[in-house]
Amino acid sequence: MRVLLLLLLCFNIGFAQDVLLEGYILDGKNNNPIPYANLSFLNTLKGTSSDEKGHFYIDVPESYVEKKVHISSLGYKDTILPAKTILDNKKILLQEDTYELDEVVVSKSLGDVIILNPVSSYDIKSGFSSSATPWVLATYFPNIGAAKKYIDKITIHVQSETRFKRTSSKFRLRIYDVDEVTKKPYRDLVLKSIILESTESEDFVSIDLSSIGIKVPQEGIYIGLEWLFLPFNWYANTFEHPISKKKIIEDRFAPTFAAVYQKNQNYRTMVYGLGEWSDFSIKAPGNNQNLIPAITLKLSKEK
Repeated sequence: MRVLLLLLLCFNIGFAQDVLLEGYILDGKNNNPIPYANLSFLNTLKGTSSDEKGHFYIDVPESYVEKKVHISSLGYKDTILPAKTILDNKKILLQEDTYELDEVVVSKSLGDVIILNPVSSYDIKSGFSSSATPWVLATYFPNIGAAKKYIDKITIHVQSETRFKRTSSKFRLRIYDVDEVTKKPYRDLVLKSIILESTESEDFVSIDLSSIGIKVPQEGIYIGLEWLFLPFNWYANTFEHPISKKKIIEDRFAPTFAAVYQKNQNYRTMVYGLGEWSDFSIKAPGNNQNLIPAITLKLSKEK
């Protein structure tokens, strides 16, 4: 399945009546609300996210009641439910995804610093934005050399969007290890939800993770950027249909993540949507450089 993030359009033809699908996403064990969970209608480009209180709502064509909905959230098992079940019950119970992470013992003596994918403002060539349904955009960083390495800092560059009128937008940072067979993102290495805020006054967001002690697996690591389809992040994009010339208004969601061309072919980019990971590859005109998110990873080597 090829997923295009740069332009995702969904047209509803005819006069079908919309249905309001709303409810709460809750922890199946204690009924606590689950904030920032993503919902996507399978085989469509339609989705939303739960807010801080686990509440979600979305208007969909009446025919969507017969479809299935994929629900995903950090720390919980992916779940697929009929939309009609959600419409009738008004709540979704998710089961915790339990697995053991490798024990991390951080050395107090850290040596050289390694900077992967350093980015300057001159390097930024484009950006990644999202509409219609939530995605996770993940970039693979290889682990070169035998020395143990730990994540020190992650910097994500963003682009301003004049149509977005708020002063800030929210997104979630994901950190994955690598599936040894498929080479795709596998497990979250940090089970705590890391919600970052991008502000209009800064063209980047940085987070210091040195105190957590995240060891980079020998197979490398994926850094994921997850859009949240919240009213807080919403803005309208208006354009003219190339054939009908009618004015089209589509929902879009901030932030726009900056993009750079990377000649190192090891920096693989993948996207998670509708329940699966897929390759996402855009080449520079005239050469084999890949367009990847402008993420800079600062590592510390253990002495």
